[in-house]
Amino acid sequence: MHDPVIILAPPRSFTSIVCGMLGQHPQLYGLPEVNLFVAETMREREGVLAQRRFSEHGLLRVVAQLFAGEQTIQTIGLARRWVAMRAHRTCVSVFRELAERVSPRILVDKSPMTVLRPEYLQRIRRAFPNARFLHLLRHPRTQGDSLWRIGGPLAGWRLEALDYSTDPPTVDFQKAWYTMHMTILTFLEGVPKAQQLRVRGEDLLADPDAHLQQIAAWLGIRTDPEAIEAMKHPERSPYACLGPLNAPFGNDPQFLRAPALRRPSAPLSASLEGPLPWRHDGQGFSPEVKALAREFGYQ
Repeated sequence: MHDPVIILAPPRSFTSIVCGMLGQHPQLYGLPEVNLFVAETMREREGVLAQRRFSEHGLLRVVAQLFAGEQTIQTIGLARRWVAMRAHRTCVSVFRELAERVSPRILVDKSPMTVLRPEYLQRIRRAFPNARFLHLLRHPRTQGDSLWRIGGPLAGWRLEALDYSTDPPTVDFQKAWYTMHMTILTFLEGVPKAQQLRVRGEDLLADPDAHLQQIAAWLGIRTDPEAIEAMKHPERSPYACLGPLNAPFGNDPQFLRAPALRRPSAPLSASLEGPLPWRHDGQGFSPEVKALAREFGYQ
């Protein structure tokens, strides 16, 4: 069993499509959001996800697919019992069970909740010291616009996006973008450079051949044209569509409706200047957000 590849990024940062792409490589297996590093035990995980029930769907779909061979209302029901029987197991042990099931392929995890807390990231590091971490970026304006359009606060990110400098507090997605990336950067300071790679999602989607080859070479897996071509078809993932009625999600809903590779909807040149559409006071990005975004190569 190989240590996994972990995609680190805030929500709405191309994680679904990038994980779907990587998962089509013959030596990798891309997961939906299984959220197996947000608690120590499966029972504790249940409590963490209690307010985000849709966050359970990814693991249920994986279990149904890997252990029953298909995702149906019936196999999702079986998957719920499979998970319930492991209530007193550690989440890491369940992740290992999935990794052993797909071995010799390598698991690719893309659960955005993982970057909410430093302890979640450290749990991965302790369990899988040789894990590879792909730090995936998206411009803060287009990422915030995306959350705003789908009702980010309703999607479970209200606390992470509240700006308490106003009265009443303002929902401001730049706060979540900055906090999560700083959590990632602080964590990666303790990870060997060879085990981490930073990629702008806009660059990857604009030139997938070059960037997929770069990622494959970093991982030490096949870089031949056949393997790269396979990764350009995320729609072939068993998790690239809506699941059964009792577990329809596990990935971004927009990706599930249109999972094929496509260029980013907004150009890389999105501006760091000007007011933010999700704020009602006309304010723009804070100096801290601008500085970090420019460090990432955004303007």
